Amino acid sequence: MKPTPILTITDYNILRELTKKAKDSNNIREIALLTQELDRAIISDENTLDEDIIRINSHVIIEDVKTKKQMNIQIVMPSQSNINEGKVSILAPLCVAVIGFKENDEVEWQLPSGIKTLKVIAVTNSKNT
Repeated sequence: MKPTPILTITDYNILRELTKKAKDSNNIREIALLTQELDRAIISDENTLDEDIIRINSHVIIEDVKTKKQMNIQIVMPSQSNINEGKVSILAPLCVAVIGFKENDEVEWQLPSGIKTLKVIAVTNSKNT
């Protein structure tokens, strides 16, 4: 069964606003999927959220369960994305798939390369995000 995403109220509000503003973007599918995730998310206070839950600005190691290939990324707002620095937009399919999940969660998700099972290996959140 797919885990339920857990988001801080701040991240929830930022992402909700982003989905409203991005209706005309070329990420229509990701916006729709992110909206679905927001609709089913549990909203938590910043101070009570576990440190290993993925949020905006988290540094994350994600593994493709089948290939064992790992990706080390930081989830950022679209304006901050820079693939050369490993900063991936929250609107990228990979980030939509894992936002709100925690270490050891596994998620099946439709990525451009097909349906993948992704495992969250590690999450680092700095205190000043």
